[in-house]
Amino acid sequence: MAEWRPVLAAAAGVLLLAGCSSGPDDEPKAQETPEKSAGASPSASASPENEPYTLAQDQAPRTRAEAVEFVRELTVRPDYFGTGYRKRDPFESDPAEWAVLGEDCLWRREALPGTVLASLTRAYELPAKGGKGPVYLSLTVTVHQDVIAARRDMAGSLEEALRCPGQQLNATDRVLGLYSRADAFADGRSVISDDDLTEAGTWAAAGGKAHPFDWYKFRMGPVTVAATARHGAGRTKAEDSTVTTDMGKGMTFVAASIDGRGRAGDAGATAEPTEKKGAGQ
Repeated sequence: MAEWRPVLAAAAGVLLLAGCSSGPDDEPKAQETPEKSAGASPSASASPENEPYTLAQDQAPRTRAEAVEFVRELTVRPDYFGTGYRKRDPFESDPAEWAVLGEDCLWRREALPGTVLASLTRAYELPAKGGKGPVYLSLTVTVHQDVIAARRDMAGSLEEALRCPGQQLNATDRVLGLYSRADAFADGRSVISDDDLTEAGTWAAAGGKAHPFDWYKFRMGPVTVAATARHGAGRTKAEDSTVTTDMGKGMTFVAASIDGRGRAGDAGATAEPTEKKGAGQ
């Protein structure tokens, strides 16, 4: 089993704070979120600032066409994940397919099941520079038929690392020593979402040297958002930690956009990242 890196275990906290201390030139701007409806309790635990981002089921896409439009129009900029990131080629996957981990622990792309309306993966890269290898990052947004289906997907993802601690990503890349973790809400986990999961391990290409591998996934109502980072060679532990925390920050901007669409009452409308919520803000 791979060593559990504290930085990934703390990613939920990073998601809470992302954007709060960002400089004006290197992070997306934040915008204010509409107020919650009147009648909410004035206690801190029930205030909008301490509630998780989510997407109510009645505001989520209801058809496959609506879901495809939703995931395609969702803004996910390369600089959400830090300075220097750019789109990879190919950039987007087919939203009518998603990745499935087979019994042989090999990932394959397959047609969506009846419980999934759309799933879109976008690929990014931090190019090699100064003796440091490239970082490969992907982000997947999946719209499920309902909240129950999304919860089952989260449960299945947690089980995958237990079933396959070693996984073949493609013809050359393999992940080893995966460790999966789910934090209960009462245990200090992130309040960015309804529930979340983290995984850590290492990855190697074509039998080469292993480097850190991070995976983070959260659910917002019937929508799940997952990101992976394959770290490059030549980075210190501190630099690897920055890659992981920056991935968490980027996911926060995506979560804010999804939450903002639900608040606007139009799941198909475009939305930029909104003001971050979370304890201590």
